Amino acid sequence: MKFTRARRSGRGLAVVEITPLIDVVFLLLIFFVVSTTFVRTSAIEVDLPDGPRRVDRVPAGIEVRVSATGDYTVDGEVLVESGRAELLRALGQARGEMPDSTLPLVIAADANARHETVVRVMDAARELGLTKLSVLTEAPSPAPDDEADDG
Repeated sequence: MKFTRARRSGRGLAVVEITPLIDVVFLLLIFFVVSTTFVRTSAIEVDLPDGPRRVDRVPAGIEVRVSATGDYTVDGEVLVESGRAELLRALGQARGEMPDSTLPLVIAADANARHETVVRVMDAARELGLTKLSVLTEAPSPAPDDEADDG
């Protein structure tokens, strides 16, 4: 810091320059803000698929299948509409009266399904308090032309 003496009436007054001090404080503030890690408390743990295996039925919990066209099947019940309200209703019905968030939810999505449709299921599950999710990837559905060639 730089101390200077004011030259007035014979008595010297010390003047302290605080500009460098303010600069250092701002640099420290920026450093701490940038180096801080933020913790997100509403995160959902997702078990990602690790292989091309096919699961026909989930032993316990709720199963949601997402087709390549974006249609949903909740525990074997095909939803007429693929909207958010219908999905919430079906998941709430499948969950029943269990407020327990440890009930597993398995999302089995076609490999050609849009990410939007899978994320919509995850959002509905979060809204209902289901936090134990597993995501399975199914083999792509055969195209209509491929089925005609097989027969």
